[in-house]
Amino acid sequence: MIIFNLSNYNPGPFILVGIPGLEHCHVWIGIPFCIIYVVALVGNCTLLYLITVERSLHEPMFFFLSMLAMTDLILSTAGVPKTLSIFWLGAREITFPGCLTQMFFHHCSFVLDSAILMAMAFDRYVAICSPLRYTTILTPRTITKIAVGISSRSFCIILPVIFLLTRLPFCGTRIIPHTYCEHIGVARLACADISINIWYGFCVPIMTVISDVILIAVSYTLILCAVFRLPSRDARQKALGTCGSHVCVILMFYIPAFFSILAHRFGHNVPRTFHIMFANLYIVIPPALNPIVYGVKTTQIRHKVILLFSTKGSE
Repeated sequence: MIIFNLSNYNPGPFILVGIPGLEHCHVWIGIPFCIIYVVALVGNCTLLYLITVERSLHEPMFFFLSMLAMTDLILSTAGVPKTLSIFWLGAREITFPGCLTQMFFHHCSFVLDSAILMAMAFDRYVAICSPLRYTTILTPRTITKIAVGISSRSFCIILPVIFLLTRLPFCGTRIIPHTYCEHIGVARLACADISINIWYGFCVPIMTVISDVILIAVSYTLILCAVFRLPSRDARQKALGTCGSHVCVILMFYIPAFFSILAHRFGHNVPRTFHIMFANLYIVIPPALNPIVYGVKTTQIRHKVILLFSTKGSE
């Protein structure tokens, strides 16, 4: 039986620097971050409220959209409050368990976001390519299985990351040049071989996300083939319109995510200040823009939002 040495596996607090080189601007940088975070909270909570109370929105697409909204809330909340405390209060310390917790929710929500986008692509594929079988394929039982499956997958992929870090001894510096804890960034502070961390942390989650991207691409290729076979122009425009918001969200999620990941691993010529700033924008901007995009592009949600706020304004 392995006896764990708590002095190694529960080291002292880590120091989160913030954005290196821009320490003198932290107070001002925190203002737009806070505004964007509030927009993300209000937008996603409004989306969840509408989907919950409006029976007309109790459809598979909106169920997956509510999952996306909850995951976006977790993604932004896992990092932004601590970032603002660093910027405004100078509270740079974070305990090792707190660092692991933040890291787990951040990475898990990223992988889950990707899986939800894949599920939404499958939903659009069924709706457009097999509309007559839509309700028989995406039954409540099937949707529940998909939700449980993608949530369990994300949990099982990220949980080993935590154990890979707890086995490492931290006997040197504990200064993290970032605003939140990130797996490889923390692992590099260990005074031990981290090759397993690098292999698992890069290959497993990234290959999982790439497989999601491939399945999404296949779904939309089949969707486009089906759309262009439709007889009327109006039918084609309507079909493409139902996918427009989803495509925008996919691009907003994957493009900055892959840039941040690849720059962190291979972009040695990318200035650290730019990379960390971009990584922080990634965890606040997509969660803030997603409900706005769906509110503008999705007619049902747009009408419900207008009705909700017009009713409150007339009271």
